[in-house]
Amino acid sequence: MLTVVSILTTTALFSVAMLLVLGSLLRSPVAGVREWFFANLAMVVSLPLLALRNTIPDAISIVVANVIVSLAGAFYYAGCARLLGRPTRWKQMLAGVALVGVAMVVWRYVDANLPLRVAASTSFNAIICTAVGVILLRHRPRDRSPYNFWFAALMAFLFAATQLVRGLYFLTLAPDESLAMLNSVWNISLLTVGAVVMPTLTMIAVMIVHDAMLAKVEHALNHDHLTGALTRKRFETIARDLLAGGQPIQPTAPPVLLLIDLDHFKRINDTHGHAGGDDVLRAFVQMARGVMRPGDALGRLGGEEFGLLLPATSAADAAAMAESLRAQAEAQIVSGQFGACRYSISIGVAFARRDDSPDRLNARADRALYVAKNGGRNRVAMEEIQPETKLPANAGRNVVRA
Repeated sequence: MLTVVSILTTTALFSVAMLLVLGSLLRSPVAGVREWFFANLAMVVSLPLLALRNTIPDAISIVVANVIVSLAGAFYYAGCARLLGRPTRWKQMLAGVALVGVAMVVWRYVDANLPLRVAASTSFNAIICTAVGVILLRHRPRDRSPYNFWFAALMAFLFAATQLVRGLYFLTLAPDESLAMLNSVWNISLLTVGAVVMPTLTMIAVMIVHDAMLAKVEHALNHDHLTGALTRKRFETIARDLLAGGQPIQPTAPPVLLLIDLDHFKRINDTHGHAGGDDVLRAFVQMARGVMRPGDALGRLGGEEFGLLLPATSAADAAAMAESLRAQAEAQIVSGQFGACRYSISIGVAFARRDDSPDRLNARADRALYVAKNGGRNRVAMEEIQPETKLPANAGRNVVRA
């Protein structure tokens, strides 16, 4: 029994350390931290109660302690669910915790049976841990490193297997020898694995929180805080990587840059205030995202000017994309506390050439944009097309040559 107490005490100290770490992260914007904090708090409370078996009343060291351990697993699952934006399923989990409590009471005070008590608690813990592993694998964010999620799922499955084996092991014992078997090599081994894995899951949770916070910081650095479009610096980096990627530029489908300017934006600010202007900028970006294809990049280059980078795009597709943006902007009505307003955009289109640089491509798109604005605005101007490509015949009256 002394060995079991040592394991539980060591695990409790580890859980205290994890509790302090999670406590320092409670103010972070990452969902799930609060639930993981309470999971560790439950472990910190329950482990000393388990270790004090035969010293304090069994109602506390058996019934209350096992219920709190079950709550710790439920809180851990809830933290994972909240992190991944999935349902927490508290009703089902609390029903399971209640069943564990009933099992502890019945098989301690009605029909004293240690193997069945152990089987009841380990079964619930195994189910919770299996659910944790499944949700981490099925719903992990695809834009984040998979390492932490795979590692946490592996540990959860390992803990589930350990719990099942421990429960089955106790079911093979006769009730009169179960107490003597608490310090057996098998029970100590299985208990040690279980005791190590649970704090390890929390340590991985801290790693996930750290990764999520870094992702938020990186997103904030790379995206304009007002519109959510890419920052100018990030947009230029993507353009530079695309043009210097080592892939030969196809004359019929080169990378294309659309420079987009919101027409008479100062007039919008003067009429509807800067809040109204901000709403127009956000509405444009949201509309543009609905037109973009996977792989396209939209950046705010300054004020009311945006850049849209289209990899491997034909002249026909570029003209269709630009005209769709122009037409949807013209038709869009932006409403807010300021009232409602319409706006239009002018677009300059330039096609990347062999050995092109972002600056040269941007300069040609800027010249095309100048033509569009000088021609009356609310139109698309495409740079002089290379001999290999042709301006589509159905481009429409709002698409002109620069």
